[in-house]
Amino acid sequence: MPTTVRAYGAASAKAPLEPVAIERRDTGAHDVKIDIQFCGVCHSDIHFTSGDFGPLPVSPLVPGHEIVGVVTEIGEQVTKHAVGDRVGIGCMVNSCRECENCQAGEEQYCLNGHTLVFGNVDRDGSYTQGGYSQMIVANEDFVVRVPASLDPASAAPLLCAGITVYAPLKKWGAGPGKRVAVVGLGGLGHLGVKMAKAMGAQVTVLSRSESKREAALALGADAYAATGDTSTYQQLANTFDIILNTVSAPIDVDAHLGMLRRDGTLANVGVTTEPLAYNPFALMTNGRAVVGSQFGGIRETQEMLDFAAEHQVTADIELISADRINEAYQRVLDSDVRYRFVIDNATLA
Repeated sequence: MPTTVRAYGAASAKAPLEPVAIERRDTGAHDVKIDIQFCGVCHSDIHFTSGDFGPLPVSPLVPGHEIVGVVTEIGEQVTKHAVGDRVGIGCMVNSCRECENCQAGEEQYCLNGHTLVFGNVDRDGSYTQGGYSQMIVANEDFVVRVPASLDPASAAPLLCAGITVYAPLKKWGAGPGKRVAVVGLGGLGHLGVKMAKAMGAQVTVLSRSESKREAALALGADAYAATGDTSTYQQLANTFDIILNTVSAPIDVDAHLGMLRRDGTLANVGVTTEPLAYNPFALMTNGRAVVGSQFGGIRETQEMLDFAAEHQVTADIELISADRINEAYQRVLDSDVRYRFVIDNATLA
């Protein structure tokens, strides 16, 4: 029989999140049951529940896709996890497994559509519900191991924010001798700084004002520049190999492209519902590229977690009780968090 668990969810778009009860399916042959200990609060959770991505597909909608917990039950055919393991779930809980992209380990680009951890119809016809809840049941193939050396609460944001910055930094060659600029110093940006530094790159933080200079340098950035002073774009022209744009708002793409060296890449990972515009000549000059990157596949997410454990990279967090979720949402919108809220799921009880 399905199990009823406590959770926090939204009844409709823009409605405050409130305590709800949801059902979790029985543990199937290839499933693991996880008691959720911690769940990060991502800006995308706010986009979904506020209706930025359209009407809520189900009511209530329980967000949360940065999940860390402990396995309490496994299906009879599970081979990847055992009871007592500390594990995590990120943005996906399923994909077709058959298309070219899935076969390449890039399930996030499933040609038949991956299944998000909340707000999507799963292969069995049920709607998925996320990590602002006591427990979750998921297929073992979409569950990753969280190394014991990582603090579980501050590791939770790695399941989305961490892999979201790690994947493009790795793909476009961040490493020794490379110059990386990180646009924005929020939940994504501060992990972008940490990951790029751990990879051996020289890192500059770009932010509109001087207000985050001290914080950026404390995180390990080698340099900082305020782009509110437009002369910064000329001073840093032809400087960077990679610019990682983490902000959830439009930027001046042409101005940022001008800061790229030959064959440099502007990688966009921040989610904005407004279009980004650029002049093709800004690309043609120096052979520059504008790219987008989603969160990573399961194999790369595990690789990222192992890398984070090796280099002791975790998020800077503020741990909150479940009854402070709405307050946390407003503070995210006000840019009043350093740098990620994480819910203590024990408080759901």
